[in-house]
Amino acid sequence: MKITELLGIQYPIFQGAMAHIARYPLVSAVSEAGGLGIIAAGGLSGEELREQIRETKKRTDKPFAVNLMLQMDNISEQVDLLIEEKVKIVTTGAGTPKPHMKQLKQAGIKVFPVVPSVKLAKKMEQLGVDGIIAEGMEAGGHIGETTTMTLIPQVAQATELPLIAAGGIGDGRGMAAAFALGAQGVQMGTAFLLAAECPIHENYQQAIIRANDTATTVIRKGGAIRGLKNRLTAESPNEAFTLEALRSAADQGDIEQGCVMSGQIAGLLTQVKQAKDLIEELYREAKYVSERIKID
Repeated sequence: MKITELLGIQYPIFQGAMAHIARYPLVSAVSEAGGLGIIAAGGLSGEELREQIRETKKRTDKPFAVNLMLQMDNISEQVDLLIEEKVKIVTTGAGTPKPHMKQLKQAGIKVFPVVPSVKLAKKMEQLGVDGIIAEGMEAGGHIGETTTMTLIPQVAQATELPLIAAGGIGDGRGMAAAFALGAQGVQMGTAFLLAAECPIHENYQQAIIRANDTATTVIRKGGAIRGLKNRLTAESPNEAFTLEALRSAADQGDIEQGCVMSGQIAGLLTQVKQAKDLIEELYREAKYVSERIKID
């Protein structure tokens, strides 16, 4: 079954669950445009998450998902709340969904874990998840060690599950390439930072627009995390990617002493667009690229 049919969405395009950024204004706009908007639950209390879900529902009646950061102390509360609020799709990260799988599946929730390796993809398949989001190291935020170009075909070969490619995808060419490698859809985070509905400071968006292909760096603190180079990453790298630093950039627009999470594809992105336009243009370009490629 196609991923669009499985999830009831128009386009096989997931919006990345960016911490402190993937909130209802962006999520509802992406889902209303035919993609899959995803609320980032990490760092939210139960009531804050409930508010995000209900505000999203007010703005769209189309499918959306919630991303669970499984290392959070209140993860059990969040799972209970998702079931209570009748959320139908969950993506997961920062741990295994195994302790919660029975509860989620009994509630009819489709589960898509984010994985950085073939080994973890196989483990997730054994757990009975509904699909895999395989994310390469080009992505922003928390990353693994394998590139998208090498990870996607290996995961596609190793599992029978619907596969979503993430990391380094910002236009239709990237989407077409992901399909060629074996994916059924794509997940994009950095590209949606330039959605007009994205609730981040204008300074953050302009920093993405100014970025080039070498503008990001990786800080290793409890795992590798990617973001834009700035004064904070140069002078205090161990403090660079905290939630407080992210809030400083996203809310106050401090792009020198704040955390500006971004993937390597930022150098390709140059214009703020409505989420609907971003999604429709990307899909049209992907179809055009796919149709014109000929190998003699």
